[in-house]
Amino acid sequence: MVTNLDHDLTGKTAVVTGGGRGIGRAIALALASAGADVAVVARTSSQVGDVAEMIRKKGQKGLPVTADLTDPSNVDAAVNVIRYEFGQVDILVNNAGGATDRSLMAESSREGWLGALRLNIDSVYLMTTALLTTALLPMMERGSKIINIGSGMGHSSGDSNSSYRVGKAGAWMLTQCMAEEFWERGIDVNELVPGPVETDATRSRFQVGGPPPFSPSERVKSPEEVAPLVMWLATQKLGGPTGQSFSLARRPI
Repeated sequence: MVTNLDHDLTGKTAVVTGGGRGIGRAIALALASAGADVAVVARTSSQVGDVAEMIRKKGQKGLPVTADLTDPSNVDAAVNVIRYEFGQVDILVNNAGGATDRSLMAESSREGWLGALRLNIDSVYLMTTALLTTALLPMMERGSKIINIGSGMGHSSGDSNSSYRVGKAGAWMLTQCMAEEFWERGIDVNELVPGPVETDATRSRFQVGGPPPFSPSERVKSPEEVAPLVMWLATQKLGGPTGQSFSLARRPI
């Protein structure tokens, strides 16, 4: 059921990576509420299955896809499933990522640091290029949208979380490169920076409505508060913004 005619995605199909929980889950459900069929991609099968079932209860097709998006063979298998079930993809939300290694660089393990880097860069590159090479992302006549979920930490340096900062910085540069390369195909590519959000990973430090430890001017959001900006980007007409970073933060990033 479409709840907002300004954000009508009836007849559209979407892929949301990292869609089993948190921000990705909220985005997947919002897209379905606007009329889109949604493939929910993540590593935990029970989570993607639950979200896909919630999408089906909204009257849309919910496709659970279990995959490790840092593994090229997993990505190819996931895209084959999406191609068989959907035939095309109008909206790709690259949300998979995270700060999986918080150690100081001097104390980090190579495996942990590089693994965090790959999670935040490889997942964006692999899923996007796999959809393009299989021609699932339509060309000019439909105007596909790619929305990469970024982070303010990818726009600034710091003495902690270096692997996450570098990973998200790389994903932001990927966003800009994709926008430059894909515009002639009619594909718009933008970054969305959510700012502080309470999720399973941050609940011990963040509480919705309050400030995070690092900025008294900020307000911690729920995952559902990120979805409206995704909807706005997903419903822009062909020729709208591309190569831009849109932020929900309350401070410069």
